[in-house]
Amino acid sequence: MSGNRSGTGVDYLAVAREVLRVETDALGLMAEGLGEDFRTAVENILNTQGRVICVGIGKSGHVARKIAATLSSTGTPAYFVHPVEASHGDLGMIHADDIVLALSRSGENAEMDDLIQYTRRFNVALIAITANRDSALGRAADIVLQIPDAPEACPETNAPTTSTTLSMALGDALAVALLRGRGFDADSFKLFHPGGKLGAMLKTAGDVMHAGDEMPCVPEGASLGDALKELTAKNLGCVTVMGAEGGLIGIITDGDLRRIIATGRTPETAKAAMTANPVAARRDTLAGALLQLMNERKITQIPIVENDRLVGVVHMHDILKAGVV
Repeated sequence: MSGNRSGTGVDYLAVAREVLRVETDALGLMAEGLGEDFRTAVENILNTQGRVICVGIGKSGHVARKIAATLSSTGTPAYFVHPVEASHGDLGMIHADDIVLALSRSGENAEMDDLIQYTRRFNVALIAITANRDSALGRAADIVLQIPDAPEACPETNAPTTSTTLSMALGDALAVALLRGRGFDADSFKLFHPGGKLGAMLKTAGDVMHAGDEMPCVPEGASLGDALKELTAKNLGCVTVMGAEGGLIGIITDGDLRRIIATGRTPETAKAAMTANPVAARRDTLAGALLQLMNERKITQIPIVENDRLVGVVHMHDILKAGVV
């Protein structure tokens, strides 16, 4: 198919590449110009006892919502307040120990005047993301994170394109810097994402395993009949075998029993029937890694061990039920 729309003479692929080049150049310019104001903003947010109140109008408002969501999900309490709604009562949602993060390319939005004046009157910290340090917003702010006054990627209308990309990227930079400053790790992230694909991918063996009385296990000297009873009672398709000192030494699965029956032999003990040194994993193994291991080894159960001691059993169905696919 041609890159041109019939009758227009526009090369859409060339347009797309030009937009991306314009925005990429602006991002590079911002990265090079980032200075101590950014470090100060991060430290102030880390030290505040309040929340980050993200505000903006129009496209900047949409970006502010996204920044608030990203901050909240990575350990920095934040929410979005619409400047117009703020003028009609929502200013009461902003407390003295909060920090307002205000976004405006021009810094001259009349709709934000009341909110700016409120922060000055009640000594609420104000951080501005703007291209114009000498604007009303820039002059009022305690800290200015200045984005380059780069051309928008849509010169025909000057629609917010490059500027919103810069603001969103700067918000991401803030979120990641704060995340690392707080020592926010995968376990912390999981607390804020218990549902959905992200939460599922961060679940570990410890989150999905059967533990305690749910674990199917017998001592090595148990009869094959006793092992079969335990396997049936726990309904995980396997029974683990414990050695004389209490460590995991083997496993008997449904498949093992079918193969034993097919041979016509009847081992007297669980130890004689088991598969020795079974594939095992640690409690902190990611559920996704367990699923990959199961697929590679063509197994459906994995014992979970700590210091060679059985602490749980994971069935493939447990991982699938957790949403890891």
